[in-house]
Amino acid sequence: MLIKTHSCALMGVAAIPVTIEVNIENGISFFLVGLPDSAIKESQQRIDTALKNNGYKIPGKKIVINMAPADIRKEGSAYDLNLAIGILIASEQIKGYDKVGDYYIMGELSLDGRLQPIRGALPIAIEARKRKMKGIILPAQNAREAAIVSDIEVLGVDNIRQVIDFFDKGILIPPTVVNTREEFQRSLCNYEFDFIDVKGQQNIKRAMEIAAAGGHNLILIGPPGSGKSMLAKRLPSILPPLTLSEALETTKIHSVAGKMSRYSSLISVRPFRAPHHTISDVALVGGGTNPQPGEISLAHNGVLFADELTEFKRQTLEVLRQPLEERSVTISRSKYSVTFPASFMFVAAMNPCPCGNYNHPKIPCTCGQGVVQKYLSKISGPLMDRIDLHVEVLPLSTEELTTAPLGETSAMVRERVVQARKIQEERYKIYPDIHCNAQINTKLLRQYCVVNSEGLELLKNTMDKLGLSARAYDRILKVARTIADLDGAANISNEHLSEAINFRSLDRDNWGK
Repeated sequence: MLIKTHSCALMGVAAIPVTIEVNIENGISFFLVGLPDSAIKESQQRIDTALKNNGYKIPGKKIVINMAPADIRKEGSAYDLNLAIGILIASEQIKGYDKVGDYYIMGELSLDGRLQPIRGALPIAIEARKRKMKGIILPAQNAREAAIVSDIEVLGVDNIRQVIDFFDKGILIPPTVVNTREEFQRSLCNYEFDFIDVKGQQNIKRAMEIAAAGGHNLILIGPPGSGKSMLAKRLPSILPPLTLSEALETTKIHSVAGKMSRYSSLISVRPFRAPHHTISDVALVGGGTNPQPGEISLAHNGVLFADELTEFKRQTLEVLRQPLEERSVTISRSKYSVTFPASFMFVAAMNPCPCGNYNHPKIPCTCGQGVVQKYLSKISGPLMDRIDLHVEVLPLSTEELTTAPLGETSAMVRERVVQARKIQEERYKIYPDIHCNAQINTKLLRQYCVVNSEGLELLKNTMDKLGLSARAYDRILKVARTIADLDGAANISNEHLSEAINFRSLDRDNWGK
């Protein structure tokens, strides 16, 4: 008897339908074809033991299983449940021939028949709705994640016995229902860290507010213990809240990467990823035999934080250049290529020198002549070119720590950031891929970042006197445009330019000398 069941393979952040054909006839053999990997080939032993432990068996006949389309490699153990149900129906051990084709079936089997969670439940559910399937059967741990998708029946199960009874005896499985908008609103802006915890450092808070308002990349440079990492961790709390579409897109990436926690549904706060400096370039940008999203894609719509920037391998940092510019990363293989979104704010922190005390207000620097410049040269010019704001962070004195009043909450700062972003969205509404000042190209820069003759003279004098590089010119204009938006000003004034110029510390020829 021939039976067809349905499943999905993951390709990037999308799901591709896979039809599993099970044919059983007289003979004694077992064939599994359609480019399965080792994990799928080993499923015969898992399925055999799970069925025996639940009162069923793989029949001693000729079994041919084809996973179509046969030219796409299938990977992972998520096909176990589908294969087992297909074998049972094709061997007429259970009923269900008439309705098994209405469902996508996914799940990894344990030897006792219990189901283990899978990756990519959300894109699989999206594909099921697109194909007008009646529903999807998957492990209970993934049910809430898949139930984000409306107009489709999501049946979460704990073991294969429930699925057998569903098809054979018609015993219903309660569908998992999630009110997506209610779930989204309930946990929106629920951040662990808040700006009110930070004492002093008003200039650094101002820089982070500007970075958040314009989507600018930021580097914090200062001695150990000055608060660089603490401040960076609070940046997501002042970014504009995720929209529902952004939340779904972010959740899809984390789902494919297998990063969703048990019984979680929707990511509703902006991600903050802080990879260790020993990370490889493949782990950072994504890759592998079957390409998986890396840290830059997991930081999509959020923040990628590189602490101790100079400790990262130079080659690893260089792979960031293209994603920072294109806001996506394409991983190519011999037969196909996969594109992962990677629109993130890049925030870095570093010590100013090997001893860490250059420019420290109290502790002298012990580094020799030229050591500071050599230390900074670990970061290439092209990468530094893509960082808009350079901010020096100095440690607070004991008196400042004990007497400094509480500052603004993240919610108060976020209100100003949201207002500035609304101005930018209105300005760039005819450009679908541009949402903030950091994303504009040279043509739009000349159109929207116009300065008067006094401002041009100020820029010229500043670049000559401070030794700023030519590449800093565009960055200064973008940051000045954001500062003007925060002030609600239609035009860039000299004050806005002056403040933007102050955030190019590392471009000065005399810095570190």
